[in-house]
Amino acid sequence: MKLIIFLFAIFINTQVFSQEKFPDGTPIPDWFRKNEVVNINSLGKIYRITDYGVINDSTILQTEKIQAVIDRAEQNGGGVIVIPQGTFLSSSIFFKPKTHLYLEKNAVLKGSDDISNFPIVETRMEGQTLKYFPALVNADHVNGFTISGEGTLNGNGMRYWKSFWKRRAVNSKCTNMDELRPRLLYVSNSNDVQISGIHLINSPFWTTHFYRCNNVKMLNLYIFSPAEPVKAPSTDGIDIDACNNFLVKNCFISANDDGIALKGGKGTWADKDPTNGSNTNIIIEDCTYGFCHSALTCGSESIHDRNIILRRCTVDKANRLLWLKMRPDTPQKYEYILVENIKGNANSFLFIKPWSQFFDLKDRKDMPLSYSANVTMRNINLECEVFFNVKESDKYKLTNFTFENLNIKAKDGKINQNAIKPFILKNVIVNNVKIKNN
Repeated sequence: MKLIIFLFAIFINTQVFSQEKFPDGTPIPDWFRKNEVVNINSLGKIYRITDYGVINDSTILQTEKIQAVIDRAEQNGGGVIVIPQGTFLSSSIFFKPKTHLYLEKNAVLKGSDDISNFPIVETRMEGQTLKYFPALVNADHVNGFTISGEGTLNGNGMRYWKSFWKRRAVNSKCTNMDELRPRLLYVSNSNDVQISGIHLINSPFWTTHFYRCNNVKMLNLYIFSPAEPVKAPSTDGIDIDACNNFLVKNCFISANDDGIALKGGKGTWADKDPTNGSNTNIIIEDCTYGFCHSALTCGSESIHDRNIILRRCTVDKANRLLWLKMRPDTPQKYEYILVENIKGNANSFLFIKPWSQFFDLKDRKDMPLSYSANVTMRNINLECEVFFNVKESDKYKLTNFTFENLNIKAKDGKINQNAIKPFILKNVIVNNVKIKNN
């Protein structure tokens, strides 16, 4: 009898899962539910870096020796590069096909804080392909790439952060293109990627950046950069740039910029540039957020985001829950976005305003109107300063938003229903008062 009940429960759960759909109604593939952490014993030979002349010393730069281990593994058909307990100083390392990274418990791969140690390469940065510095850890065209373990990637960012703010004090318009610095992890043009278990901390710039990747899973990660006493500028937790099928699950994210940002291109002609692209089928679930500028941001370099889900998360001290950055100089479409089953606190529940930082309208005469459409926010309990931080503009159109089963406490609980049309409100309670449609 117990066996029958057990099998029936499995059947019911399978039926429920099979009915899960993305916001546009397409089924969510089973791939999103199969989240077993990779077993490094299945990935080939183990290459412990200390067996190949790398020593446990946080003061000696050992980039070339670590890269030599990766190259050896590739030449021998692939394998796992293991960072053992200890601290190892490096600048940019580049993983090759069939090579992987494993960080043992108490292992630290630490980035150099001297920018002269990093090469200059063609890479993707802020919605452009250009010459810039690579990350500490890089993987390009490495299908099946994995990083796992219980150790730490430490970007050692303090010197970079201080330099940025010193330059900003002299030049208030100083940008990331002026004060150049490396990212912590950059993966591009790769499929079937899994990053699991590790800590990613103190990045000089964006913490993790994925460009043109398919089937990426980020599982059980700790992602952190400080907001004080020295702010870590533009250290986004996860930047998803023109990717398809992307899962972020059971992660802690606290960064002095966006927690998770969707990228994809910027500029007047961004929709015509073949190096840009859409983000589709993105699920962020069961995560915990500390301080960040926003739990989920579309932009500021993004042309198209579709089928985006943020669910079952807790936010604490976020500036915004959902931020749609609308660039006047970039044609954008953010559509079929679902935010549900969220609790905690944030300064703003929903934030939509023109994003005009460092923009350039150039000479396009047929500039398309931007859109954000089919956005649902439901089953949310949140304390915030401002509930509805939305500005109307002739540069974009907001359509088909639904607020459902919201319990909001806000110092500013006003809502301008004319900013979005149509706009559906179902069981929306703000400061113990039910808000009805106009």
